Amino acid sequence: MNQQQNDAKYPVATEADSHRSALADAPSAHEIPAKSFPTIPVDKPLTTDNRSPLTTNVGQPIADDQNSLRAGERGPTLLEDFLLREKIQHFDHERIPERIVHARGAAAHGHFQLYKSLEEFTTAKVLTDTATQTPVFVRFSTVAGSRGSADTSRDVRGFAVKMYTPEGNWDIVGNNIPVFFIQDAIKFPDLIHAAKPEPDREIPQAATAHDTFWDFISLTPESMHMIMWIMSDRSIPRSFGMMEGFGVHTFRLINAQGKSTFVKFHWKPILGVHSLVWDEAQQIAGKDPDFHRRDMSDSIKEGNFLEWELGIQTLAEEDEQKYDFDILDATKLWPEELLPVRRVGKMTLNRNPDNYFAETEQVAFNTTNVVPGISFSNDPLLQGRNFSYLDTQLSRLGSPNFTELPINRPIASVSNNQRDAQMRYTIDKGRVSYAPASLDGHSPDEVTPSQGGYKTYPEIVSGPKVRVRSRTFDDHYGQAKLFWNSMSGPEKEHIVKALQFELSKVETRSVRQRMIKHLQQINSMLADQVAAALGEPETDGMARGSADSVEGAQKLANAMSETTASGGVQTSKALSMDGQPGGPKGRKVAILVADKIDVDQIIALKKALKKVGALSELVGSSLGMLNESLEITKTFANTSPALFDAVFVPGGAGASTLTSKGDACVFLAQTYKHGKAIGVLGEAVELLTKALPEGAAFNEMGVVSEQNDNRQDQVIDQFVASVGSRNWKRPALEMVAA
Repeated sequence: MNQQQNDAKYPVATEADSHRSALADAPSAHEIPAKSFPTIPVDKPLTTDNRSPLTTNVGQPIADDQNSLRAGERGPTLLEDFLLREKIQHFDHERIPERIVHARGAAAHGHFQLYKSLEEFTTAKVLTDTATQTPVFVRFSTVAGSRGSADTSRDVRGFAVKMYTPEGNWDIVGNNIPVFFIQDAIKFPDLIHAAKPEPDREIPQAATAHDTFWDFISLTPESMHMIMWIMSDRSIPRSFGMMEGFGVHTFRLINAQGKSTFVKFHWKPILGVHSLVWDEAQQIAGKDPDFHRRDMSDSIKEGNFLEWELGIQTLAEEDEQKYDFDILDATKLWPEELLPVRRVGKMTLNRNPDNYFAETEQVAFNTTNVVPGISFSNDPLLQGRNFSYLDTQLSRLGSPNFTELPINRPIASVSNNQRDAQMRYTIDKGRVSYAPASLDGHSPDEVTPSQGGYKTYPEIVSGPKVRVRSRTFDDHYGQAKLFWNSMSGPEKEHIVKALQFELSKVETRSVRQRMIKHLQQINSMLADQVAAALGEPETDGMARGSADSVEGAQKLANAMSETTASGGVQTSKALSMDGQPGGPKGRKVAILVADKIDVDQIIALKKALKKVGALSELVGSSLGMLNESLEITKTFANTSPALFDAVFVPGGAGASTLTSKGDACVFLAQTYKHGKAIGVLGEAVELLTKALPEGAAFNEMGVVSEQNDNRQDQVIDQFVASVGSRNWKRPALEMVAA
């Protein structure tokens, strides 16, 4: 494709002008007026207001802080780029010993097994040998918060998989969102600095609802697609086992003939993709900040193992520029309608760690941990990560010998000339620690590619050394529109409310106004409803409305935008959680109890739930034994309906005791408002009537109520079948005081 064709295919967005190379317009060094830089002080001050011209740590003026140095616009990032290395290396070493990002995590052991050989694409044994169960260790994490933050913060979730293959460790260091905020790794320190607690007050913790984050985002149009994801329910998963994982970047698969195929990696949860809503997430953070890690640990302990299928999207090398989006752009996904996901294997997590620190905390993931048959693309974000991750581990774990820690040690044999350093475990025999060598029986011992040695794909690279963003990365709104179009009505409402919450916390009005302008580029109704909550005036051509009203919700559901950078795809079913596989497996049910409650109904319900892989807990006014076999493990004071996926209230004389308790009424009302299943039997019907307003659903949309105790088995079966589903179209939702 020549440059004229390229320009026509990828029109330049005005918002992207700030990312253009500074080389063309910047004056040469001798043209810069001397007054542009401060004179060298006699004494070197240790404080700065950071208002002087941008420089390196040794005072070199920086002409372009937006783009890494690469060979050609779409070429690989160069090791020569000392600006990138200094910036990221300094960032990597900012925290000791806690991870700077992904500090709060939980993990589990398991295995991966391939369904069908992918030898047409790759030589990697883990993707060609269907007979082998590959051991894995998977760590889930939040990004922005410290180790002491809550599991349910609105945040990206890390989804890092370490496979211990016979050819060495392969790490898929991904997230639960397929795209990212930025296109170039040189901006990563800026992104995280903006998202972290503001440095003057160190608040807020594990939250982006503050000025510095939204100031950065409002000045970074490339982040708009990611913002739609992070403001959606996707950013607050119901559990680790109910969220997708993505490799984010474009990689390469290399087959035995040396042919390259571009690939993206996906983890598709067997239980489907499901989330919390923001109100639930905030309640859970106070009642059980360890909600996600506790859920995973309990599920594995009960034998309800977590499962995902590995999916791949592939694109032939010759089709690299087939679409109106750049496949190397980490702010873009590949629509599944264009490039379907092929499910090729299954991963099962079935064993909890024995020691959190030794395993979960000391595990070290690296994007450069690949095996023969898997290679990298020129994605500039991936290229920077390939440097950053190893540098981070060296800082955090204190020694290049971190690979000898049990959790990081490969099952493949290790043999090289690396020696010494702190915490060396291996005892290397003999006097040879160099190559080539002939002493002690040594000879040149590299493994040729034909013998299985790693071979870098011989991509032809040419072009000037430049700091420039490729024009093919310019469209920042097209896929944000695709995501918006693909959401169901309730999902759109939740995005609006999330933006209203976040931006209302921003104190600087100009930042809020900049964000509204970006939202207008995505969808005018979206922007209008956010602006309404922020007290901003109506924009011409937009009908004022509120997501809290039936009319406003309907307008949102119908609001669509014409997409670009999406290969012509206008909506994608894969992006919405509506219609995902569901069911009671992996869910938790609250059973409200009091003295003289019907114990037989509780026993029957617990048996039915256990049969389908669901957990249950008894909730009452106080802890203790309900009878010789049933224990009340939660109270209205220490738990919340947000912690459960459904609520059941048995009948019996004790139900009247619950009816008189406001806590029990609130428990049912909140469960109803959040669209979750409710079941009541016998005398408990009176409690449901008291808890819900007139016009509410009393025997439909996931609400099962029956006064006749003789229908116990049918009611329990109907209730269990409803567990795990959300019913957002319940009547009288606006009137529920909870």
